[in-house]
Amino acid sequence: MNNNILHVSLAFAYATETDLDVFAANHVICMTGNEFFMEPPVSMVAMGILQVNYHTALLASAIGGQTETALKSEARIPLVNALRLNAAYVQSRPGLTLSKLLSTGFVQTSNNHAQSQLATPTLMIENGNSTQLIANLSPVTNSASFLVRVLTPDGKVVATIISPHAGKIVIPNLTPGVVYTLQGQAVGGSTGFSDWSDPVSHMCM
Repeated sequence: MNNNILHVSLAFAYATETDLDVFAANHVICMTGNEFFMEPPVSMVAMGILQVNYHTALLASAIGGQTETALKSEARIPLVNALRLNAAYVQSRPGLTLSKLLSTGFVQTSNNHAQSQLATPTLMIENGNSTQLIANLSPVTNSASFLVRVLTPDGKVVATIISPHAGKIVIPNLTPGVVYTLQGQAVGGSTGFSDWSDPVSHMCM
C-alpha cells in the first residue's frame, strides 16, 4: 500500500454556511489560470456563478423567511456537487504533489486523526484612502489565503474580503466616521480554516 498517495479532503461538503461560501470563492481564485489544472469538469466561470448564487441566497436568508431559507439550501446542493467534481479531477491528475493540490484551494485529507489546526492570525488595521481601511494579518504556516470580515457597531457584517496575501488587504466603500470592527481568518491546512482573530475596531476616515 502506498502511503504517499494524496487524497483531496471533501470536508467542505459539511462546512458551515459562511465557510462553504468562502471556500468556494477561494477555489475560484486559486484555480483561475492554474497551469496544472486547466480543464476541470466545472469551469471557473460556472463555479463562480454557483458561488455567487449561493452567496446571494445566504445574504437573503439572513433577513428573509422560510422561502429564502429554502432557496439557500437549494443553492448549496449544486455548489457542493460542483466542488466534489473538481476535487475528484484534482485528485486524479498525474504527478499530483501537495503543493499542486493546495494551489487549487482544496486541502489534503489528513492521515493523522488529530488534525493540525491553522494558527489564528493577529490583526492590525490602518487607514487607507478615504472610505478605506487596510487590514494586516500575521502570516500563518500552511495557509492558502486569508479572509477579513467587517462589522458595523451593531454587529452587522457589511463586507467579506478574500485575499491571497496576509498584508495590505484593502477594505473599500466604507463610511467615514464609522468605527468598524474587523476580524481575520486563515484559510488552508488540513482543517480548512483557523479560528477568527480577536476583533479590532478602527474608525474609517
